[in-house]
Amino acid sequence: MGLYVETVIDADMEVLWERTQDPVRHQSWDLRFTSISYLPRVEGEPQRFRYAIRLLPLVWIAGTGVSAGERQRSDGTRVSALRFASRHPLSLLAEGSGYWRYVPGPTGIRFLTGYDYRPRWGRCGAVADRLVLRPLMGWATAWSFDRLRLWCERGTHPRAALARALGESALRLALVLAVLLASPVAPLALAAGIAVLAALLPPLPGTPAARRCRRIPPGRVRVPRLLTILESS
Repeated sequence: MGLYVETVIDADMEVLWERTQDPVRHQSWDLRFTSISYLPRVEGEPQRFRYAIRLLPLVWIAGTGVSAGERQRSDGTRVSALRFASRHPLSLLAEGSGYWRYVPGPTGIRFLTGYDYRPRWGRCGAVADRLVLRPLMGWATAWSFDRLRLWCERGTHPRAALARALGESALRLALVLAVLLASPVAPLALAAGIAVLAALLPPLPGTPAARRCRRIPPGRVRVPRLLTILESS
């Protein structure tokens, strides 16, 4: 798959499954979605859902998708897969698919995702995707995974985690501005060093950070059979 993100979450499998599979809980930590809701389900069919992203106060981009999960597997792992698409003219993302894996380990659950999508708008869309949307989606996925980890491990609610991230970013920005304003007085090298340090210091342990997640798979990526079934349905 085109994008890959992985983290390790030291939590109970049932807790992690619920907070990732329940749409209300999912939308609370995933920065990529503003709202997720299930549509009426036909017995024996995959679960259909609707999602929306708010770009501006009155501008929403909506889409639909279908998902399925395997909760009981012989090796103790779990997996879920989905297909999604948006017909909104402002959505650069036309359609795509992906999966989540839940792999128990000695230090926690390896929670990982692989997904890819097709951009619209032709060649211009491909360029915009490569330069802007794809890096942004990768970062947002990793940041959201760490936000979920803090919720499961420390009990930090996603709203509180977001507030911490915004507050810490504001403090860093204020420090950089203060240094820049003081640069006529302070030596230039010292001012530049403090500004760089403020920008590059790792976030506090209780603040979500995309850098804590693996962004390159450790080996060959094996797409779950469940996703193949969904894509062919």
